[in-house]
Amino acid sequence: MNHRIQFFRSLKFALLAVASAAGLPALAGPVAAETNATPQVVRSVFIQPTSPKEGRDPFFPTSDRPYRSQIVAGSSVPDVGALVLQGISGTPPHQLAIINNVTFGVGDEAEVSTPHGRIRILCVEITSGSAVIESDGQRHELRYEDKP
Repeated sequence: MNHRIQFFRSLKFALLAVASAAGLPALAGPVAAETNATPQVVRSVFIQPTSPKEGRDPFFPTSDRPYRSQIVAGSSVPDVGALVLQGISGTPPHQLAIINNVTFGVGDEAEVSTPHGRIRILCVEITSGSAVIESDGQRHELRYEDKP
């Protein structure tokens, strides 16, 4: 019985707190009506620090990872000559292409291994004898040559 009384007292105080908090904006006074006000979009800006004076990683404060030089994406030309179309399968609406041991459908994007490193490619189109890929904004056609 004592637990029920404590529960209802706690509930009463919680409801009283919510009711009083709901009435606080009404006590603040009238709000001026805004006419034709457009909301402003606030954008966050994140700057990669180049030295410990500019900032540090909050989770790994002693790490020097944020200050290492970054490689700019697209700065090197990918070697698409090392890409090989190894096979095409599936029916025309849902064809798949195997490029350097990675299977792609139309619209799939992945990294493939080459002798010179990894290349990120996007499969744009697959036909019965070729596949059109895109890498770093450049399109290339890979032809399938059936070898006996």
